[in-house]
Amino acid sequence: MTFPGIEELLLYQLVVESLFSRVRVVLIMSTKQRPDRIYRQPRESVRDFTFDRNVALAFQDMIDRSVPGYATVIDMISVLASTYVQPDSLCYDLGCSLGASSMAMRRGISVSGCTIVAVDNAWDMLNEAQRYLKKNKEGTPIELVCSDLLDIAVCDASMVVMNFTLQFVTPTRRIQVLQSIHDGLRPQGILVLSEKIAFSDAEQESMQIDMHHAFKRANGYNDLEISQKRAALERVMIPETLEQHRMRLRQVGFERIHVWFQCFNFVSIVASR
Repeated sequence: MTFPGIEELLLYQLVVESLFSRVRVVLIMSTKQRPDRIYRQPRESVRDFTFDRNVALAFQDMIDRSVPGYATVIDMISVLASTYVQPDSLCYDLGCSLGASSMAMRRGISVSGCTIVAVDNAWDMLNEAQRYLKKNKEGTPIELVCSDLLDIAVCDASMVVMNFTLQFVTPTRRIQVLQSIHDGLRPQGILVLSEKIAFSDAEQESMQIDMHHAFKRANGYNDLEISQKRAALERVMIPETLEQHRMRLRQVGFERIHVWFQCFNFVSIVASR
């Protein structure tokens, strides 16, 4: 009996992912974005990845085709917001990029008196986010803030989202960011932390990377694009193991830490006080 390989199995997921992802893009982020061709041409040297204008213009296509389960994570943020956001509270989207998580929270919030604070340190990303927000003004107000995360004092929050953001923070500064979030959450408030993770077991690490690369090939990236993107990210995006994340969350005071989603080497955690 012949079993399908990783890439064949991924095609089933890809079809479903693409359907949900494209519907979400049309309904939420109706401004057309460029396809991601940033690393398609060979480069003599690959510079460190930055969230510049080229990335901002192609970001939606990039993340849809690069992060398995991204559409599901965004959709479930809306569900979590409908359950956990408290009246007259603040909600934070830290590392908001184009504002997908902010708009997901807005869709889910059913209580009054809330404001969503969407923070990013890249002006080009916020400029694109502002374009989308102009087309989606109904519901809970969203305030865009350009700032380093360490300069944000989280307060009176019932929900904080960090979607694939902490991995770009210098590891020694991550605990400070999480401490601020913990201390600024209301009782029963939640943190949604989504990250690419590493594995302490070398064989598992290799397998998960292979599956992720197969996912990207199934989404139309070639080996050159995958290799050059990986080189651009290796000094600026530093993944950690799931146990490292759990230990740090406990260290800053979170008592309940649950992985609610995982696909290959991408996870999403809900943590509460």
